[in-house]
Amino acid sequence: MPFSIEPVGIIRSPYKEKFAVPRQPNLVPSATAELHLCGEANVPEAVRGIEQFSHLWLLFMFDQNLAAGWRPTVRPPRLGGNERIGVFASRATFRPNGIGMSAVTLKGVRIQGSQVILELGGVDLVDGTPIMDIKPYIPYSDSHPEAIGGFANEEPATLDVMINEQVAQHLTPHQQQVIKEVLSQDPRPAYKKSKPDEKEYAVHLFRFNVKFKVNAQKVIVTAVEAVCQSTND
Repeated sequence: MPFSIEPVGIIRSPYKEKFAVPRQPNLVPSATAELHLCGEANVPEAVRGIEQFSHLWLLFMFDQNLAAGWRPTVRPPRLGGNERIGVFASRATFRPNGIGMSAVTLKGVRIQGSQVILELGGVDLVDGTPIMDIKPYIPYSDSHPEAIGGFANEEPATLDVMINEQVAQHLTPHQQQVIKEVLSQDPRPAYKKSKPDEKEYAVHLFRFNVKFKVNAQKVIVTAVEAVCQSTND
């Protein structure tokens, strides 16, 4: 039976595009974000008591991917982008119903005029992502230390990131830390990581176009260019 659902909120994050968004939550712990409730959900009563919980589950839509459809098999970056597995054996962003889930840190609740805002940490969502539901994370039920993570059982390896003084002067210490944590994950396509790569890449973080290269397992930030003003700096 066909049905439709409306977002309960919208994410405001430093990630202004899909490129370089962490592939899992909490890989960039210094990055903060806000969840602005909307519609009938934007009332203080809807979050009454939520401060009791340190973490939340967010159910969201991969809204930027919906038009592209999906396939039964995908090629996860953790497998080098070559081996195919079933879409339901992955966290691929191209899915039958475009639904994603993310466990994030709840840092606080703020009421700004008539706007209810949840202050979050560890978010892996593009700015503007629609949130379809919010649920508290329950440690005794949701945490399984004995769980086996298949091909993603271990945390991904990270690279060193260097920002020279000339570039760093345009950034706050917080922005520098977030950029380092993001780029240490090596956001390049999987097939690029095992080959010499002289290409300069760029990612839109905060209000900057951050340019970088990867050389000998080290990320070098080559420039930061202002793009537009943002309230999430």
